[in-house]
Amino acid sequence: MGKIKIGFAPTRRSIFSAPDAVKYANLTREKLTELGVEFVDITDINEEGLFYDEADREAILAKFKAEGIKGIFFPHCNFGTEYVCARLAKDMGLPVLLWGPRDERPDEDGIRLRDSQCGLFATGKVLRRFGVPFTYMTNCRLDDEEFARGIYTFLAVCNVVDVFRHTRILQIGPRPFDFWSTMCNEGELLEKFNIQLSPVPLPELTAMMDIVCAENADEVKAVIDYCSENMTICIKPEELETVAALKVAMRKLADKYSCNAAAIQCWNALQDEIGIMPCAANALLNEEGFPVVCETDIHGAISALLVEAASLNGTRSFFADWTVRHPDNENGELLQHCGPWPISVAQEKPKIGYPLAFDHPGAMEAQAKFGDLTLARFDGDNGEYSLLLGNAQGIEGPYTKGTYLWVEVRNLKRLEAKLVEGPYIHHCVGIHENVVPVLYEACKYMGIEPDLYDPIEEEVKAYLRGE
Repeated sequence: MGKIKIGFAPTRRSIFSAPDAVKYANLTREKLTELGVEFVDITDINEEGLFYDEADREAILAKFKAEGIKGIFFPHCNFGTEYVCARLAKDMGLPVLLWGPRDERPDEDGIRLRDSQCGLFATGKVLRRFGVPFTYMTNCRLDDEEFARGIYTFLAVCNVVDVFRHTRILQIGPRPFDFWSTMCNEGELLEKFNIQLSPVPLPELTAMMDIVCAENADEVKAVIDYCSENMTICIKPEELETVAALKVAMRKLADKYSCNAAAIQCWNALQDEIGIMPCAANALLNEEGFPVVCETDIHGAISALLVEAASLNGTRSFFADWTVRHPDNENGELLQHCGPWPISVAQEKPKIGYPLAFDHPGAMEAQAKFGDLTLARFDGDNGEYSLLLGNAQGIEGPYTKGTYLWVEVRNLKRLEAKLVEGPYIHHCVGIHENVVPVLYEACKYMGIEPDLYDPIEEEVKAYLRGE
């Protein structure tokens, strides 16, 4: 949470009590500090530390930009000045959180010091006029549970949006010829979302592997030692060394091109060059919080970045195929891949061996943990993009090779139809956390459509409202 810094701009209106607005602004500051939220304040802008005057807007704008905030919080501390909030929000182009403290009972003379709720109605309308998307946190007291929940949800939304807008993916090799489903529009991703690709050919990867073996032997050995301690090794020592060299080489290429995720052409040319599958090396990077996905699936890499950002980068995700239906459960499905899943996802000690459909070593094997999951897929075609998302539950099922997990959803036939009819494919990303509300809310800022595969939209909206 320390990296997610938000701008704090409490607002008031002149006809209501300024001292009471100052009081509630200070109480809100204290609560944010108690919750561990990092925020940039405006107490140096004017004596009240409140935003209500157009003359202060430029100074606040400059300060927020200089501090690199990821979102803006507008507490409405008596009513609020809606037009200055809208102007600042429009200039910043960041996620916006609206909230006001619950208004007290009028005194015996019928006097009210604040109309915070009424001000929220006004600001919401003006933000719409300005074309500014915003998040609303229900009108509640500072000590209510929904206040803390709303703040943490907003921080996660800010993280998702910031990651989405600053994504650069290391594309290692072109997509395999047979995978027409993973083609993407590089120019459109850049034009629409500022998502950049850094393509490198396979010879550049193998050349980096030669370099790390010659110049970074200590790093390679550290990876070998990590694997030996945390996995059961079922491949030859020289093959494990190649796995380690591949992991270090991919990380160095990612650093060289300033990438926050990668997509690799994992078969078949790579095996001919280095003699192993890249799955275990992918798993090692995934465990470090650097998503690497298979079959040069750029949209899959974006999906992984989004779900991990929604967890505030605290939980690792896994990249999977929708493969076959459960033999006994009508709403069960197998999520599986050759072996790129992070070690922390496994419910057993993983082993490095051979994959299901290939003869080369270097794939990881383990069943993933059960529990509650979010499954998501960013995808698009014909110029339109959306985010498929929903919940699932890990369940028992037959053993299978690779990294795998049987899951149950509410209605598999409904989900299956969405996957076939598109714009999605057989790939998804899972995470052991319910981040559906965060991703749903983030979509309004990313300019993509949330696509819930179960009819839970009202449940999600209720959660976001604090119900």
